[in-house]
Amino acid sequence: MKTLNTVNARVMVDPQAVGGGDHHVFVSGDDPKAKEEVAEILRDWFGWRSILDLGDISTARGTEMYLALWIRVLPVLGTAMFNVRIVQ
Repeated sequence: MKTLNTVNARVMVDPQAVGGGDHHVFVSGDDPKAKEEVAEILRDWFGWRSILDLGDISTARGTEMYLALWIRVLPVLGTAMFNVRIVQ
């Protein structure tokens, strides 16, 4: 089970601090029940509205690779208070 690895700690616990909460958090894992419980915690405890289940635990590798982009965006924005939103 993996989530919250695309945001800094402040955004993790207060997603509304960025864009009014209009952005995504990703969930990866092999246990459907665990993913449901984590999604419930993300929604009910932290206020995440957009939770995107990417699939099994192997999909976590993709979100880990996001770090390279995150590190390059940080100095451009001058803050770690940002995240991504998936648009279809």
